[in-house]
Amino acid sequence: MNLKAFEPAKPGTTLAGFNVLAEIGRGAASIIYAVQDPKTKQVWALKHVEKNEPKDTRFIEQTEKEYEIGSRVNHPAVRRIERIIKTREMLISVKEVFLVMEYVDGVSIEKKAPGTFEKAIDVFSQVASGLSAMHKAGYVHADMKPQNVVILPDGRVKIIDLGQACAIGTVKERIQGTPDYIAPEQVHRRAITPKTDIYNLGATMYWVFTGKNIPTAMPKETSSMVASLDDQFIEKATPVREMNPRCPELLSDLIMACVQIDPDARPTDMDEVFQRLDLVRAKMATEANPQAAPALDDTAI
Repeated sequence: MNLKAFEPAKPGTTLAGFNVLAEIGRGAASIIYAVQDPKTKQVWALKHVEKNEPKDTRFIEQTEKEYEIGSRVNHPAVRRIERIIKTREMLISVKEVFLVMEYVDGVSIEKKAPGTFEKAIDVFSQVASGLSAMHKAGYVHADMKPQNVVILPDGRVKIIDLGQACAIGTVKERIQGTPDYIAPEQVHRRAITPKTDIYNLGATMYWVFTGKNIPTAMPKETSSMVASLDDQFIEKATPVREMNPRCPELLSDLIMACVQIDPDARPTDMDEVFQRLDLVRAKMATEANPQAAPALDDTAI
């Protein structure tokens, strides 16, 4: 979609019946605004996707799928999608779609990583719990990365952006994912499963605790989502504990298990990831104030 094809809404104007407060983000095919309901005064995030040419239909369909998934997952760590608004062209085809979403006022861990091991483990425990709820509802997030984990001022976590989420077992026609966090099965267009989220989350944790990205099937220098590496040629990631000696051994072991190339070698499910994070937290609590030490050097990220 060419976002220049239509003028972004300006603050003070009305869009889909809401008062526009500010533009707060852009996706590959969308603009997201902070808006206010004029009747209730409730502030929402409003995602706007418009079809300007036939090939944009897939973006409309993707947004409709995002609503279907978001409206069926009810968990405090997953951003709520309240409703969808559609406008039609000639009363037949959908011209544009608006998603009314929970307004998330926080900072992603991409911009500000948790400052201690204790805080980071709490963040990832909340993420694991939210992803587990998605899996039990029959869906996979499929794009877990630091940008999509937002920490609110009170410490609560929100998983955002369900734009690539899909039903468990989906085989996508195109490679979708973020190169530094993408799982091998995503690159090679195999079935997307909960193990895919486990890999994506493991790659995210690796980055937080080392400041480096793991080698993936999608080389970082690849500018297009075409070139890829066969599983046997993917470079093995250096263990987290070698990169950051302060990292608890149990935590390093968990992260390295999550980013195994073979999905069968990863933790059984997201509940296991949660439980193992809890074990790390419990072990830390019995030791002499390890949580007081920063999780990363100042220069790591």
